[in-house]
Amino acid sequence: MIRTQISLDEDAYREAKAEARQQGISLAEFLRRLVAAGIRHRRTKEAKWMRHAGTLASGDPDASQSVDDVVYGRPRP
Repeated sequence: MIRTQISLDEDAYREAKAEARQQGISLAEFLRRLVAAGIRHRRTKEAKWMRHAGTLASGDPDASQSVDDVVYGRPRP
């Protein structure tokens, strides 16, 4: 793990500290989770369609082949 230093204004520090305490975690862990969530959110925005991956099931065992036919315009080898 890499150690870093950040600066927060007093209000942000106080609110973050209170939220961490309420969740029963350290301020450092609270901030790590916020950073991780922000990174996930950014990545999700970059590939919005991936949010829907795996949410539907057709019951067709050959469904991925059908999707390849539509997406690529040809059957996959």
